[in-house]
Amino acid sequence: MDPISGINIKKDSSFAMLLAAQKRGWELNYMEMQDLYINNDVPMAKMQDLQVEDKPDAWFTLSESRAEELASLDIILMRKDPPFDLEYIYSTYILEHAERLGTLVVNSPAALRDANEKMFITHFADCIAPTHVSRNIDILMGFIRQHKNTIIKPLDGMAGQSIFRVNAADHNCKVILETMTNDGTAYVMAQKFLPEISAGDKRILLIDGKPVPYALARIPADGEVRGNLARGGTGKGVELSDRDRWICEQIGPRCREMGLLFVGVDVIGDYLTEINVTSPTCIRELDSLYNLDIAGQLMDALEKQKRSI
Repeated sequence: MDPISGINIKKDSSFAMLLAAQKRGWELNYMEMQDLYINNDVPMAKMQDLQVEDKPDAWFTLSESRAEELASLDIILMRKDPPFDLEYIYSTYILEHAERLGTLVVNSPAALRDANEKMFITHFADCIAPTHVSRNIDILMGFIRQHKNTIIKPLDGMAGQSIFRVNAADHNCKVILETMTNDGTAYVMAQKFLPEISAGDKRILLIDGKPVPYALARIPADGEVRGNLARGGTGKGVELSDRDRWICEQIGPRCREMGLLFVGVDVIGDYLTEINVTSPTCIRELDSLYNLDIAGQLMDALEKQKRSI
């Protein structure tokens, strides 16, 4: 995971998972990405024993670091936030060796590489609004002229980074596309703007392909089109609609098949907009709103999956 010293425990889903695992009597071993390495074909890491407490002023205790084989662990949770860059990809190669030796890695390293959080939605065309992925400015301008208000976003962003709402009448439209595509050398995603964003961008959590029955609708601040909590959005709990459940039914089996055991699905109105597989959040918020134990459900699913290996 990212440095535990810098997390906000009120909102951190990785922390919720740590609490749930510790409650079951499981031993916690802490690693950051820089701690992973490989010795010939043996995946290794510098690990620290970890204990956690749900206390805002003292939430963790770490032991001295030691070198261990990754295959000595039963389960590894890969919870490193994007950017999904080459360093991230290299880490999945190391984790894949642990998987080869019998450790359950969640989410599966190969699936993390294959399921880009923006592009993965294109495998579910019936669930999405009109969408283009291109680095050709003429193609993108044609899409914008057709659909008027359009959202442009990078394929490797998170937390609302570099998301623009554009239209063909905007004199800066082409400049934005040139900047976003690095003058036609970087792919971006264009999606028809969905005015239903005013009611929130719903985050739905899937555990082993099955949805938690409630979602967190992240409602944009005044003057914003981004509902991300990191961009000033506010969270509101909502029950899943029939359409939400239908979308999850389309996505769930594919995720389970790929080894994506914990996934965050984003839905605006009736449309799927993203499938988050690296470090989905909102566990703590939904647990607080509905007295749930989402991380506990996840641990149960992981234990069942581990027994089947």
